[in-house]
Amino acid sequence: MKRARIAYDGAIHAATAVPGDDTRLQLADGRVLHENEVIWLPPVEPRTIFALGLNYADHAKELAFKAPEEPLAFLKGPNTLIGHRAHTVRPAGVAFMHYECELVVVIGKTARDVPRERAYEVVAGYTVANDYAIRDYLENYYRPNLRVKSRDTCTPIGPWLVDRDDVPDPMNLTLRTTVNGRVTQGGSTRDMIFDIPALIAWFSSFMTLEAGDMILTGTPEGLADTQPGDEVVTEIEGIGRLVSTIAAEQPSKEPA
Repeated sequence: MKRARIAYDGAIHAATAVPGDDTRLQLADGRVLHENEVIWLPPVEPRTIFALGLNYADHAKELAFKAPEEPLAFLKGPNTLIGHRAHTVRPAGVAFMHYECELVVVIGKTARDVPRERAYEVVAGYTVANDYAIRDYLENYYRPNLRVKSRDTCTPIGPWLVDRDDVPDPMNLTLRTTVNGRVTQGGSTRDMIFDIPALIAWFSSFMTLEAGDMILTGTPEGLADTQPGDEVVTEIEGIGRLVSTIAAEQPSKEPA
């Protein structure tokens, strides 16, 4: 099942995709709405957000880095998350802001010391993230700082949380990004350096994972700068098509 969280008619609702038509949603009371009638929220209320750097060998090569020998992980603030069809702000004066299409693993239960062979048992489902990065502020690809990866609005996520059992092989999914309709990035989850079981086993070896935690699993090669007005679509086979639009930063208002 594909699940969503949306705002509509002054309230927040749980919704599901109409079978065979991801452009329509059904509310619990039976009402069916078109995707343009609602405000999309992140499909999961965030807890801890883990992100992976250089988890695709082609991306590491693209950046002239050696593939890592253990996961390169960092944390993101929940302030970064926005929903499908929302606007991501490009800060004024920056030279290079790029998208990153990523498969997101959503944890479904409390988990500690999970062996690799049982890793999928703690997964609730999957969604799509577009983890924008402000390259200007990057000091170290191995440990991106907060201004690169925890800016407001810079991680669209959704539209759907797809149940684990509806994704038979999450390690063989096609990823694609388009900018204004032009394909700029492509890849497959099979090219991850550290696959989903390895990541869950690694994280849970030193900390407790909880339901609602999210793991952004990295992006393949094919990054390009984005500008205000660009429509960026990050899409993962069987999971969803996430749309975001770049907006220019507006001057801050004087405090009242």
